[in-house]
Amino acid sequence: MTTLDSLKERYQEVRERCAEAARRAGRNPAGIMIVAVSKYAGIDDVRELVNLGHRDFGENIVPSLVQRSAMIEEWQARQKTLPRTKAGSPTPAATPTPVRWHMIGHLQRNKVKKAVELSRLIHSVDSLRLAEEIQQAANKFAKTAEVLIQVNTSGEPSKFGCAPAAAGHLIEAIETMINVRVRGLMTMAPHTDGSAHGTDIARETFSRCRELFTEMSRLGVGGEHINILTMWMSDDNHLANPEGANLVRVGSAIFGPPPEGGERAENDPDPSDEEDHD
Repeated sequence: MTTLDSLKERYQEVRERCAEAARRAGRNPAGIMIVAVSKYAGIDDVRELVNLGHRDFGENIVPSLVQRSAMIEEWQARQKTLPRTKAGSPTPAATPTPVRWHMIGHLQRNKVKKAVELSRLIHSVDSLRLAEEIQQAANKFAKTAEVLIQVNTSGEPSKFGCAPAAAGHLIEAIETMINVRVRGLMTMAPHTDGSAHGTDIARETFSRCRELFTEMSRLGVGGEHINILTMWMSDDNHLANPEGANLVRVGSAIFGPPPEGGERAENDPDPSDEEDHD
């Protein structure tokens, strides 16, 4: 792939790759949601992407979610006060695109309140206890928290996520909660060396999640509002994934590579987290 220098070029290429993958799978490209993973991005790059019309951003730890969302909210408020052009139409930044924040990393129960307050979608619910914490927080905010169930279809002991056989039971339990709504499934591929064998392993992980998603849809588990499937590879090779994902999380392919020594698995716990408190 040709190296692209500007964020705008990289963003456009990501959109084109996602659209092409959707067309090859016989699906509508408009049905693919791209979540820009901004954990290593400078705030100026986030602002530029907002000005390009992008709406959905993902952070993997709650402190970054709190900080980034506040900075962008304050910046957008300032943009609304900018003067109009001579032609009388607002400048592009004067009509900013509303931003939707996604909590994509492992969520400690003692950080649930802020995640529920700020997130459009929480991607990593893997236990009933966590769902119950989300229910309590969402009830206090008088809102419905939308979540994805994280499923460990790779079988790696180090991966977060519930066992595939437990996913349906977890969804059914959450469906009894008033303020939590399950929207779909999420899984993560194993870390690989980028070889063809590694890609095959990742694809097998994705295929299992897709089969589970399809089977749950067939059985009516969770109802019609379960319609999101997202599958993550740390190196962004999932952009060409044919397994039916309709929410794609993209980091370095948009923002460029992380700083040297700065790589940390997307779903790792917040290193500042203390132990959960019961």
